[in-house]
Amino acid sequence: MERMYRVLGFWTGIFAIFFYMGDMPTAALLFFGQTGFFVLLSYLKLSERMYIYVFGAYLTVFFAGFTYWTTFMMTPGAGGH
Repeated sequence: MERMYRVLGFWTGIFAIFFYMGDMPTAALLFFGQTGFFVLLSYLKLSERMYIYVFGAYLTVFFAGFTYWTTFMMTPGAGGH
């Protein structure tokens, strides 16, 4: 199970690099933080049940934040520059 957290860390690191290269520093920092979180967790040698609980908590926080952002922070019709 800890290997899957390293895989998550790898992919969030790739996304962070792409966000940085695409001149999106805020998203890049967010994904670099997630990369550090996943890689750090992968070396804690937790039980498989605990890894599942941590991932469930991560998804809960993500979906709450994403719902808040899309509901209250995004302005409708502001897609153009």
